[in-house]
Amino acid sequence: MLERYGLIVLGCLISSCAINLFYVPANLLTGGVTGISMIVLFLWGLPLGVQTFVYNIPLLIAAYIFLGKRYLRDVIVGTVIFSVCLDLTQYLSELHLVSDVMLSSIFGGVFCGIGYGIVFRNDGSTGGFDIIGAIVKKYYSFDMGAVIFSFNCMIMVVAGCLFGVTQALFTLIGMFVSASVTDKVIAGINHRKAVMIVSNKAEEIADGIIYEVGRGVTFVHSQGAYTRTERDIVFVVVKTTQIAKIKNIVDAVDRFAFMIIMSANEVMGRGFTLPGREIEKIRQGRKKPVAIDEDEE
Repeated sequence: MLERYGLIVLGCLISSCAINLFYVPANLLTGGVTGISMIVLFLWGLPLGVQTFVYNIPLLIAAYIFLGKRYLRDVIVGTVIFSVCLDLTQYLSELHLVSDVMLSSIFGGVFCGIGYGIVFRNDGSTGGFDIIGAIVKKYYSFDMGAVIFSFNCMIMVVAGCLFGVTQALFTLIGMFVSASVTDKVIAGINHRKAVMIVSNKAEEIADGIIYEVGRGVTFVHSQGAYTRTERDIVFVVVKTTQIAKIKNIVDAVDRFAFMIIMSANEVMGRGFTLPGREIEKIRQGRKKPVAIDEDEE
């Protein structure tokens, strides 16, 4: 629990630093309630964090009424921490670290996305339009992302009217980058590749992967829809750097094999997040050469 809230604090701090370091000096906006607070900041200079908290109060009340106490607790924690971090890092806006608006929108989006992703990955929330989206999804079955995007579009229209179309477009770039990075962080940055191999020489390919690459392999029983031929599909999850070895093994054993390589955003379990089998012990004295088709000799 303590580690979880610590990561939520870290995520809020990263996002707050990005907003004050990149967005505010360039007169760019972020999405949600914070974007509304930034409009008021640019026009009348009111503190960003205080505004964000005040504007979230009616939304927190709505969350209590429609979503319950359990949801409200984490939202209050995230909202308070985020609001405090926004004002604590306000001094960063005076540094004017980046003079180029495009760079500000891109890097602001990257670091905002990292911060938000850490918060959401740990089941946290910074309040704002997330609450509205959750309420609408619960009662009307609308897509939460579409609801939040609709409200952000309204902010974009206001930004275009007040600060010009150019600033609105740069804001749109920042929002897009932030959303993309947030999705990547939530899904997991530790990417792996899932490989499926259909071949009549499944056992030989599996042996090559086990003893040459050192990864566990699973056989998936299958049947061809047209020929009704039964065969085993080789299924294995590997690191990206091991894909070349897999391709070489498959090509050496069966050049006509059908192979699918898919992205696996996050892999958990033995061999990845848990200790794997001691492959070296399995391989000692049992390392098998990869079979070569006779017509290649």
